[in-house]
Amino acid sequence: QVPLVESGGGSVQAGESLRLSCAASEYIYSMAWFRQAPGKEREGVAGIYSRSTAYYADSVKGRFTISRDNAQNTVYLQMSSLRPEDTGMYYCAADRTRGGTLNVGAYSYWGQGTQVTVSS
Repeated sequence: QVPLVESGGGSVQAGESLRLSCAASEYIYSMAWFRQAPGKEREGVAGIYSRSTAYYADSVKGRFTISRDNAQNTVYLQMSSLRPEDTGMYYCAADRTRGGTLNVGAYSYWGQGTQVTVSS
């Protein structure tokens, strides 16, 4: 098991920004962010693998940026131009071997989540 600790969630107005962080206890090849709104399935938001290959869900392209600091075993999600539909619990996920996917089942390790609320 690899502990993942998220931070940075909060409540903001539409159009504002937030940065989420996820700290791991060791370097993990592939890390990603997922989110889940009440009554909805968990969905992939963005992922990054190897040194810095990133990919995004269509709904956040151009607004969100994922990055990682491999020396700190930390991945970030910079969220800009936030919308009410971005509201949800945001989870960090990681896997030692699989990258390039936003499939929930591809990730072995999960954090506890951090809440993001965007009001209009």
